[in-house]
Amino acid sequence: MIEGVLVVDKPGGMTSHDVVATVKRRLGAKKVGHLGTLDPLATGVLPLVINRATKFATVFQGGVKEYVARMKLGESTDTYDAQGKAVAAHPVDGITKKDIERVLMGFLGVIDQLPPMFSAVKQGGVPLYKLARAGVVVERETKQVEVFELEILRIEMPYVEFRVAASRGTYVRSICHDAGIELGVGAHLVTLKRTRSGSFTIKDAVELNLKRQDLISAVMPLDELLEGVKAQP
Repeated sequence: MIEGVLVVDKPGGMTSHDVVATVKRRLGAKKVGHLGTLDPLATGVLPLVINRATKFATVFQGGVKEYVARMKLGESTDTYDAQGKAVAAHPVDGITKKDIERVLMGFLGVIDQLPPMFSAVKQGGVPLYKLARAGVVVERETKQVEVFELEILRIEMPYVEFRVAASRGTYVRSICHDAGIELGVGAHLVTLKRTRSGSFTIKDAVELNLKRQDLISAVMPLDELLEGVKAQP
């Protein structure tokens, strides 16, 4: 029986649940789960636990998450990303590179982050996105997350590309949205690629459309992964 972790390079447009269902069907696996949701817009590292490995999901799902993000300044959306409805627009002529650097670097360290209304975070047992789709906006509690690294890669106004390494549960969409508020012009996430999830990196990831045998060959054996965990200090 196949058991272990398969790291998929998730294509844009698919939900994490879609990827799980596809792999489960193609491998004929009884159980498949993922180690951290990626929004439909996002691409990149999505580790999947297969069969017996699902029992060890909590062992593998920790660690730092790393992303390369592209945000657009001057436009806010209700979902904080490009899939949402535009709710405000402002000119960005007065925004300088130093302004952008100052604001983004301000997110380094431990921060209190407010989750987006369009998110899977539950309130009263109901996912926030279900309330948002019904037009209901509720008070949300902030969550403490940590941004370990943030590097600006490119600025081509109104777009800013940056790399961020953060703790589990950090919403890069919220970083973009909050940066837009700080700059006074609004902003939203345009593209997002996860390049690392704990010990799994983009180098480990395989395309979802590989032949079945190639997908099977790409599964990291559970026993080897557990040995690696035991060997860690």
